[in-house]
Amino acid sequence: MTAPQEDTDGFILETRALTKEFKGFVAVNRVDLKVRRGEIHALIGPNGAGKTTFFNLLTKFLIPDGGQILYRDEDITRALPAQVARRGLVRSFQVSAVFPHLTVQENVRVALQRQLATTFHFWQSATSLTVLNERCAHLLAAVDLSAFTATLAVELPYGRKRALEIATTLAMDPALMLLDEPTQGMGHEDVDRVTTLIKQAAANRTVLMVEHNMRVVSKIADTITVLQHGQVIASGTYAQVSRNPQVMEAYMGSADAALAGAHA
Repeated sequence: MTAPQEDTDGFILETRALTKEFKGFVAVNRVDLKVRRGEIHALIGPNGAGKTTFFNLLTKFLIPDGGQILYRDEDITRALPAQVARRGLVRSFQVSAVFPHLTVQENVRVALQRQLATTFHFWQSATSLTVLNERCAHLLAAVDLSAFTATLAVELPYGRKRALEIATTLAMDPALMLLDEPTQGMGHEDVDRVTTLIKQAAANRTVLMVEHNMRVVSKIADTITVLQHGQVIASGTYAQVSRNPQVMEAYMGSADAALAGAHA
């Protein structure tokens, strides 16, 4: 890979005709997408629209069958997952990916360890990580987990566990943070908490998120792109896409009502 560059056109990420097929089924069909630096960009669409496959292409868990991925003006289409993560493109997953039997503090310190250049020095004492405690405490305070420092991750309520995942993602110091269904399965209080955390996280970075909760999308997304059958059918502000006839048809009534009711 070439040396990192700063994007010169205001877009931190761009895909050009990105395509992925599975045995004749086109899951992502020539998708053109631009994510502007400093924005929260939401990717929405009905189930099976290709959103998770698209995320897997961006983070290199899948190799595209066609098209390009440009990140900070660099072609990363054939890059490895670790390479794009080191460049600052970091993803959280739909299913919580924290270490269940480590404490909250230990989870964040593991994510921070990359800063010590000792990531693979497994034989070193855990005390070598104490230098990270101050940064760890700052991150836990940012996601309202200071009171849970010594709690095992497995013992956290679901919403708090997702907050911990955001903290571990932030510990990687991402320039572009990809969030896959960050509020899935949460009660109203947890949704509000995590929505606030996402807004705070976006203050100094860019966020691309897949999200089904239209109230969350309407509150925090600067730009929304809608996928259906692996293709982009609309892109713009919430007001623009919520009135788009193709989007209304794609959501077939129940989700259409959710779109319309998000302003209520």
